[in-house]
Amino acid sequence: MNEPIRLLHLADLHIGMENYGRLDPSTGVNQRVLDFLARLDQAIDYGLEHQVDLVIVAGDAYKTHNPSSTYQRALARRIKRLADHDVPVVLLVGNHDLPTMTQRASSVDIFHTLEVPNVVVGREEKLHSIQTRHGLVQVATVPYPARQRLLAHDDYRGLSVEELDRELQSLVVANIQALAAQVDPALPAVLTAHLSVSGATWGSERSVMIGRDAVVLKSVLADAAWDYVALGHIHKHQSLNGDACPPIVYAGSLERVDFGEEGQPKGFCWVELARGKTSWRFVEVDARPFVTLDVDLRQAEDPLLALRQAVEKVDLTDAVVRLILHLRAGQEQLVRDADIRPLLGQAAFIGGISRDVERPARLRLGTAAPTEMTPRQLLQRYLETTGTPPERQQALLACAEEIIADR
Repeated sequence: MNEPIRLLHLADLHIGMENYGRLDPSTGVNQRVLDFLARLDQAIDYGLEHQVDLVIVAGDAYKTHNPSSTYQRALARRIKRLADHDVPVVLLVGNHDLPTMTQRASSVDIFHTLEVPNVVVGREEKLHSIQTRHGLVQVATVPYPARQRLLAHDDYRGLSVEELDRELQSLVVANIQALAAQVDPALPAVLTAHLSVSGATWGSERSVMIGRDAVVLKSVLADAAWDYVALGHIHKHQSLNGDACPPIVYAGSLERVDFGEEGQPKGFCWVELARGKTSWRFVEVDARPFVTLDVDLRQAEDPLLALRQAVEKVDLTDAVVRLILHLRAGQEQLVRDADIRPLLGQAAFIGGISRDVERPARLRLGTAAPTEMTPRQLLQRYLETTGTPPERQQALLACAEEIIADR
């Protein structure tokens, strides 16, 4: 009996993401970029330790389509490490890898141009036959469906955005079905795609996505031709097909992009691929924690002390932290940034300190302007607005009348 093919499924590396980081003086690289690279190293280490046969990066290797030479070198070193161990790598083109013009190269095209051994760039809809240590694997690549591709053809010019989206969706579906028809049923087959699938749960990537998406129905991917569907584009890890075959899985991103992904586990998928009986599991990595501290200090006599006590209850070690304070008017000066930051000293980065200050409602004096009211009327209206008991109102008004009369 043939051994299963060991597949490492990664996605959305986003090398170059610098949110919530500062320059690391020892490397000259933003600390958050180093975080993303460290998670990639962790995934590669796991793969090599478990004798991985094939690695699929399901799109968005970089944050932008024009990464710096430093970031390109960082990815190339890691791809070479896999290639040196005779592990084929599939680099799928995602939306962040695409240039704004279809004539220009994507951020990962250099691997294709140089014909780097053991590296396949998924730049078009194509079925690839890849030799691994445990046999042949068929990998169908479906890069991000960009609307620009349609606009390059005269037949689609002049269509509205909605019409283009429908045409694009139909084209993607037809291409996936055509790829499935090419599959040799005797060999294991993987479909890898960078796109949106109906029923998937979005994370915070909507804030970093480029343009609108053509959404593909899950039923289009749930084809018996495939033994595993390796998806990228949505940062939240999720399985869309339950226990049914084929598994349809978003690996999710390896690191958190922002606080919209706070609490989401991050990692990659380890797949044991076999025709008709694939198994897989999600492997979590040590992604940097994001922590939101939401502290209500409105009832505190000593708000800084109350904040210190609240902070001590939460582990902020090496985390990216944001602080939301709820204060009464007049407390702002008691909780200054200069006093707060030392309390968050265990954090790797402070993502923001915001204050929600409760302001007292302005007194309503009725329709009459204050200048048109007597001192007694003004005082009476004030006492009524502040809820002073009637007996107390009468006593205060009597005293006020004596004072006014003496003036």
